[in-house]
Amino acid sequence: MSADTMHDDVKIDATLVGRLLAAQFPEWVDLPIEPVPSAGTDNALYRLGDDMVVRLPRVGWAVGMVDKEYEWLPRLAPHLPLAIPVPIAKGTPGEGYPWHWTVCQWLDGENATIGRIVVPDQMATDLAHFIAALQGIDASGGPAPGLHNVFRGVPLATRDANTRAAIASLEATIDSETALGAWEAALRTPTWDAPPVWIHGDLHSGNLLAVEGRLSAVIDFGCLGVGDPACDVMAAWLLFSAETRSAFRAVLPVDDATWARGRGWALSFGVGVVSYYKDTNPVLGGIARRAIVEVLADHRHGA
Repeated sequence: MSADTMHDDVKIDATLVGRLLAAQFPEWVDLPIEPVPSAGTDNALYRLGDDMVVRLPRVGWAVGMVDKEYEWLPRLAPHLPLAIPVPIAKGTPGEGYPWHWTVCQWLDGENATIGRIVVPDQMATDLAHFIAALQGIDASGGPAPGLHNVFRGVPLATRDANTRAAIASLEATIDSETALGAWEAALRTPTWDAPPVWIHGDLHSGNLLAVEGRLSAVIDFGCLGVGDPACDVMAAWLLFSAETRSAFRAVLPVDDATWARGRGWALSFGVGVVSYYKDTNPVLGGIARRAIVEVLADHRHGA
């Protein structure tokens, strides 16, 4: 199974995109179509001309993300301090492709890995401001966690069985005893009992863009929903070192329990991704392995 076929993917290529555009959006049919390299797992991306990108679900579980993003991203965008990819048009099944798909604004930039960021503390601060702004938007009517967002934002306890299984499967490659201890510590943390808030649900370097060394945009809102804000706090371990995490936390308005649950989310994400994508997505796997290392270091030091 290659990186382009991480699940039981449907066949998507530039020819199919061209046929879909010709049938449904003929005004764009003469624009060049180019595949966009991505470590994303659920959607195929094709740049359309200079200013747009076509986004097509690869797998059935990503289908519900299309309608959700088309409905909510235009409403959220005006309230956020960083750019997000607002959908322009929504396509329908056709030409042998079974699902809805979207055309979105193209956002310039490179994946915002720490190595591409001039001032890491600035990135931490900018991302924290983004998360705080997202959490501050009225969440009334927003989608509760479910299959549409891979259950991001649910209580940690609902991830217990899968996380323990993933830790056990990695016993030969990680300190599984420490990992299990860190996970059980997260489970002992008080649950979120306030109203649910907006979460992006997948804040790692593959879903962040930088221009000229500074964070510029947040992309891929497939895991968007309303739930426990700790899900977005996991970015602290997916992206940052201990020192930069301090800058992140100084701006983000979260209590100790939410911070601790965020560390649990980071560990659950990390072991789950490494276990599932260890042979098919090395970029995402690298992000996940880093998260595991950071979480276990925190746990050992009692952070």
